[in-house]
Amino acid sequence: MTVERIELDEFHARAKAQGVPREHIATVCVMCGEVQSMASLMLAGADAEEAEKMLGFSCIGRLTGAGPAKHTPGKPSIPAKRHLGIAGCDWTLGGLFRVHKLEVVKDGKNHPCFQLATPEQAHGLRDQLTSVAAEVAA
Repeated sequence: MTVERIELDEFHARAKAQGVPREHIATVCVMCGEVQSMASLMLAGADAEEAEKMLGFSCIGRLTGAGPAKHTPGKPSIPAKRHLGIAGCDWTLGGLFRVHKLEVVKDGKNHPCFQLATPEQAHGLRDQLTSVAAEVAA
């Protein structure tokens, strides 16, 4: 498997290109394919500091109790358990298996990371979360 390595500045530029506020910059879990952002992680129970550490490294399912994804390479599957319309899985990049496709180089060290979502995915998640937040507030 080929891993793309990019410098931190390039990662920031790609994230900014999503065209959403910082808390809505989105990544895609390498295992289950769930699109997630700091905003979705906080809605699932993380505080801002925890969400920042988790984004791009640990799936939202670690907060929602979604459990493991049944992964078939190239065909992400989503666990049945859902929370706030977001499924996720219990995957994190800190384990033994190295299935990630992106590493961000910072200070000469490679850091595994979920791939950035497309602008369309980031905007879609932002819109979904805005709708959920409005329902919760009502």
